[in-house]
Amino acid sequence: MLQPKLRWLVDKSARPNIYNIAAHGGFADALAQGLIDRHAKDEFGLARGLIILPNNRARKAVHDAFVRLSESGLLLPQMAVIGDLELDESVGVALDSGQLNLDVLPAVDSMDRLLMLAQLVQQGSRDRGQQLLAKDALRLAREFARTLDQLTVEEIELRQLFDIAVEPELSEHWRNSLAFFRKIAEQWQVKLNELGRVDQATRRNTLFNEISRTWQKSSSQQFIVAAGITTSAPAIARFLRSVAFLPHGMVVLPDLDMIMPDDEWAMLGSSGTERDGAPRRRGHETHPQYHMKLLLERMSIARGEILRWPRTGESGAAAKRSRALSHAFAIPELTSRWQSLQSAERSLAGVQLIEARNSGEEAQTIATLVREALEQPERRVSIITPDRSLAVRISAHLKRWEINADDTAGQPLSKLPEGIFFLHLLSVIADDFPPAEFLALLKHPLVHAGENRLDWLENVRNLDLLLRGPRPAPGLSGIDTLFGSDNKRTASLREALQSWWNETRQQFKAITSALHGEVDWADLLDEVRRLADVLTHGSIWVGPGGRGLADFLSDMEMREELGPSQIQRTELAGYFETFLSDVRIRPAYGGHPRVAIYGLLEARLQQADLVICCGLNEGSWPQAITPDPWLAPMVRKSLHLPEQERQIGLSAHDLVGAMGAHDVILSRARRDSSGPALASRFLLRLKAMTGGSLKPHPDALKWGQFIDQPAERIAHPRPAPEPDAQQRDVSLSVTQVDRLNADPYAFYASKIMNLSSLEMIDAEPGAAWRGTIIHEILEKWAKQDEYDSEKLVQRAEAFLNDRSSHPLMRSLWAPRLIEGLKWIAETVARNREAGRVPILSEQYGIAEIAGVQLSGIPDRIDRMPDGSLAIVDYKTGGAPSNRAVKEGFNLQLGLLGALAELQAFKGASGQATEFEYWSMAKKNDKFGHVQSPTKGRGDNFVASDAMVDHATAQFNEAVNFYIRGTEPMTAKLHPEHCYDDYDQLMRLEEWYGQADMDEEPAE
Repeated sequence: MLQPKLRWLVDKSARPNIYNIAAHGGFADALAQGLIDRHAKDEFGLARGLIILPNNRARKAVHDAFVRLSESGLLLPQMAVIGDLELDESVGVALDSGQLNLDVLPAVDSMDRLLMLAQLVQQGSRDRGQQLLAKDALRLAREFARTLDQLTVEEIELRQLFDIAVEPELSEHWRNSLAFFRKIAEQWQVKLNELGRVDQATRRNTLFNEISRTWQKSSSQQFIVAAGITTSAPAIARFLRSVAFLPHGMVVLPDLDMIMPDDEWAMLGSSGTERDGAPRRRGHETHPQYHMKLLLERMSIARGEILRWPRTGESGAAAKRSRALSHAFAIPELTSRWQSLQSAERSLAGVQLIEARNSGEEAQTIATLVREALEQPERRVSIITPDRSLAVRISAHLKRWEINADDTAGQPLSKLPEGIFFLHLLSVIADDFPPAEFLALLKHPLVHAGENRLDWLENVRNLDLLLRGPRPAPGLSGIDTLFGSDNKRTASLREALQSWWNETRQQFKAITSALHGEVDWADLLDEVRRLADVLTHGSIWVGPGGRGLADFLSDMEMREELGPSQIQRTELAGYFETFLSDVRIRPAYGGHPRVAIYGLLEARLQQADLVICCGLNEGSWPQAITPDPWLAPMVRKSLHLPEQERQIGLSAHDLVGAMGAHDVILSRARRDSSGPALASRFLLRLKAMTGGSLKPHPDALKWGQFIDQPAERIAHPRPAPEPDAQQRDVSLSVTQVDRLNADPYAFYASKIMNLSSLEMIDAEPGAAWRGTIIHEILEKWAKQDEYDSEKLVQRAEAFLNDRSSHPLMRSLWAPRLIEGLKWIAETVARNREAGRVPILSEQYGIAEIAGVQLSGIPDRIDRMPDGSLAIVDYKTGGAPSNRAVKEGFNLQLGLLGALAELQAFKGASGQATEFEYWSMAKKNDKFGHVQSPTKGRGDNFVASDAMVDHATAQFNEAVNFYIRGTEPMTAKLHPEHCYDDYDQLMRLEEWYGQADMDEEPAE
């Protein structure tokens, strides 16, 4: 097998001291036990050593393993980490230049780097004639830094970007992107030279090269162990090689597949070039062992030279499972051999599967399994998932049993209460205080936390009531207009809130001034911090999340000159969210000693008796591949950069390592928050390889479902309250009679219990809202303009031109409104010419019918030429059907006629003979038409001379049943004529559709 070219001379007769601990070996415990056996013969033996580990989580795992295995105490070896760029960890102190006296330039601060790159990207875009938003510049700067680090780690010099053979084959977009990358890279290098700094990746490469040279020349008797490191970067590979050939050094690899046949190992491929300069065929980068093979090649060490670590035998179910996993993840060309595998070679004994219906069920099931596992003394449980929202759910479910299992991978600050409040505050201010978002901000648990919070919430709830309905004009001034309204229904609210609102709006005045016109970055940061502190009484800075937010803002204030050169107020929340999503808040140690929740990076080298790998869906495990926005795939390939798909292979390696535990449970949900989910390709491989014999857990789903399942299901009957006679003794309006007949429960809730339904906050202007506006315009036209046909449209246009009116009304509904009002004005004018004269509009009237006070307000009453009356009701939409009127579910016109005949309306007396709905809806390509329930086909109408008697008879029947009688107020008696105002109050979904004792089941 061809080996890479050596970069320095070595003693070719020496044998590398390199070992492997298989996935089933339990890396941390096996490493600690092996080192104790080898070096703890005297009490200072271990203390003379240095163990080099990949990251801080691995260091803690090995430390805990030593503690578990030390019977009478040990002096532990020194431990250092090589750091992890993905975890934002720097090289440990024991390896840094200060300890070894190495002359290495310091690295540029990561936040300084990101902010300066964002400035360069935004300025470069302007130079190219493009206007790039600050948040997009920040996102591109982050991707630029990631790509630049990959180039540095792979030791690809920037000059190679100027001589790319495939450039002529690129599309214009990718050529422009490559040119832009070159320009920013050059500018960034100049900036680094001015600062006297280097990138973190460059410093790491230099540092490890220097350490390798220093240790090769050293004659120290200290033993050095590099353990658990799988990074295939060339500098790390040279470093590991130097350790492997030290007289007292050794390298211990994790989860290297020693079972795979040599021919299959060779088929994994490689990167780089052959000795004759020809490019090699790209390797199978999605294979879990590819990066291990690449590491060994760069170390110039053959797999056959690697020894098995002592005390990690090949017996037991977990060891046999390693062979099956090796088969399961074979390259595509070899998967056909699954058909001929013996049952022992495909066995995944000890592995069970859970497929939940949704993410909520998955989380609850896993929590139940953890609770069951803890019944066994000293049994340790690890939950591994890349899905952080699933991790939060599991942690919350475990608190049911007071099991504190915090997510050791941490949560992004943007998802914690402090970050949510901060981003929401910026969003509310930037969007000019939209009602729903503004109220959510004022109700946030951190706002006015403390003893006065109840008083604060009481005022916020009153403001909530005031803001119900369509959105007012933008800004605080738009809310001010509500306090200047003459609406009688909100008079008491306005009076109670005025003083509190004046004080509250004053708190936001300074920040709105800071965002007026061009944004001053320093003033903005200062005002945002001040406002957050005032609103929360300082509670936002408390706890891990609060301290993280405070540190972040302090860092931003210290770097105010590095802020965006241009930023719009509308992108503030998005800009800061880009930062806060990268700030991980990890819990302090001190959770449950036998339960841990890990991300994929944190889970490496950890071990437990039971491992639960959850979230095994595509897009989660493996995670979705994010394309490189700077370098085209063809460019990356020509530069021999790792394919983006290599991350899939790393995820597969993480899964194989996790499945080395004694007991393993794999879980997924068939649906997630976005809809149906696809099973992970890894899980599908395991199912295919085992021939469908991957056993489901026999009880897990049932346990999870039984937790919240009652011992017996209680049938909820249809609500049918029976108020007493005193409660039933109420007056009625003509519109309430229809509700009484169709949905007695809704009448009971509204009239007897006095519970009114609330409009939505920031509601769209629906039919009811439009109807209110139309009736208001028509009322003023009648009472102030005396039905002047020329003034109706003028009045409507004046309303639409008012900037405080809803924008949807001004833009979308205006044409319909004008056309419909023109029709009304023209029809009234024609009627007046024919002798039909309007005599009143929107006048309140009341009279006693059937022993009950009945009131009503007609939209309009006309005097007909023969002296009789015409009752008119305006409709913005379609009119009620004749059937609804005949069956007694729309009695408004008939009852208004009855009131008119009883002289309930001043100035209107006589017999009501005409009953009309004037609809502004479109019909036959025209806006506006008249429909009457006294006209129809067959018997589907009520005769005009019988309309009042019909309505009165229906009213008498309803009164006898529900007002003077004892009939229960049954819910949804006639659902087809009901509204949904009280569905939640009547708990509709608990009983609707179920069979009552005396009814057939609902269809």
